[in-house]
Amino acid sequence: MLFLVGVLVVVIGVALSIALHEIGHLVPAKKFGVKVTQYMVGFGPTVWSRKRGETEYGIKAIPLGGYVRMIGMLPPRPGDKPGELRTLSTGRFSQMVDQARADSMEEVQPGDEDRVFYKLHPAKKIVIMLGGPVMNLVIAAVLLTGVITLYGLPQVAPKVGLLSQCVPTAAPTLQVPQPKCQPGDPVAPAKAAGLREGDRVVSVDGKAVTTWEQVSGAIRDSQGRAMTWVVQRGDQKVPVTITPAVLQRATYDDQGNAVAKDGRLVLASMGFAGITPGQELVKTPLLQAPKFVWDRTVDTASIIVRIPQKMAGVVQAAFGSDERDPNGPISVVGVGRIGGEVAALDIPADEGGNWLKIAQLILLIASLNLALFVFNLVPLLPLDGGHVAGALWEAVKKGWARLRNRPDPGFVDVAKGLPVAYAMSLVLITMSVLLIYADIVKPIKLFG
Repeated sequence: MLFLVGVLVVVIGVALSIALHEIGHLVPAKKFGVKVTQYMVGFGPTVWSRKRGETEYGIKAIPLGGYVRMIGMLPPRPGDKPGELRTLSTGRFSQMVDQARADSMEEVQPGDEDRVFYKLHPAKKIVIMLGGPVMNLVIAAVLLTGVITLYGLPQVAPKVGLLSQCVPTAAPTLQVPQPKCQPGDPVAPAKAAGLREGDRVVSVDGKAVTTWEQVSGAIRDSQGRAMTWVVQRGDQKVPVTITPAVLQRATYDDQGNAVAKDGRLVLASMGFAGITPGQELVKTPLLQAPKFVWDRTVDTASIIVRIPQKMAGVVQAAFGSDERDPNGPISVVGVGRIGGEVAALDIPADEGGNWLKIAQLILLIASLNLALFVFNLVPLLPLDGGHVAGALWEAVKKGWARLRNRPDPGFVDVAKGLPVAYAMSLVLITMSVLLIYADIVKPIKLFG
């Protein structure tokens, strides 16, 4: 039941995100006088619609997108009249462009000649087409800021998370840089000292500690020396004496990769206590929220740039035995499944309970909006970024003509980019089908 609730929350969140994205296009379009005939959430057969003024508002059956229909998106060729189709080309794509241009002109009724999109100033075109992606960015920023400032984010703290059972005596290798416990291995120092999961380290050898880095640094540099800790356990402060073991351990670079030289691990002598740090919620100051949103946006952009590369892994996982990359692309189906898994998690009340699940669902919807923002900025039709690119090129051409005292070059004919739009649409449809199939037969599992 909780799984279905999580899926429903994600579905509603996706639908609202799409609806607000289209409002981001609708409001400036109407403000600039463009005639908008349709505002639709979804594709396919219409489930519900109602006309208000000159615009039909509705919901369609397939909730995988939406659109705002503005008249005159494509400029006519010189000499064309509304409703007139002059076939001047014989190529298949050229004929498709001619038909699309004619269909666009047929929407222009008498009296609407100055309410078409293509006649707008380039700056107004950019505002309209960026309105949708910017709306997604605003949604993401509001949701992310709300979570990190009001609820907080899990951060590593100077507390005991998990305790190792032993001191692994097996030597690290390039294949196994972190050896596991074997029968006969001695008990881990932290466990032998009586530390418990959830203990918060207050001081080490009389020095107060506030970060896990201070604790781990003291363990690493102990060289087998006994250490006196004070830990907060419930309402009590408990003294603990711990003697870390000294092991030859693998070293790691800034990317978290084991360092090797001449095919062998580079080892270093360091203390080992057998503690995995715990986490706690830390609220972010409001003034730091913009940087957090920016960093998440950059991370999202880096993932989207690698989608073509990662799709190969999706295909191998869907039709083979490989596992899905947890950082790879997913479809709306995958997002819904993750939302269901989050809602179904069994989290004790003292670890956050329902509030933690609500925060995770909000972060999931925020991440989706960031993806919509970045993806729609790709400068290719039929994405919003393709129309923005056309408007920018038109502004450059007009500005250059003015500087040289040349005649106005007219509107940029974005219809010439329709073959790219058709090809891009085919690619997007294919990717969507593959991702949906992969999310059904080989879903990404973030929670085991």
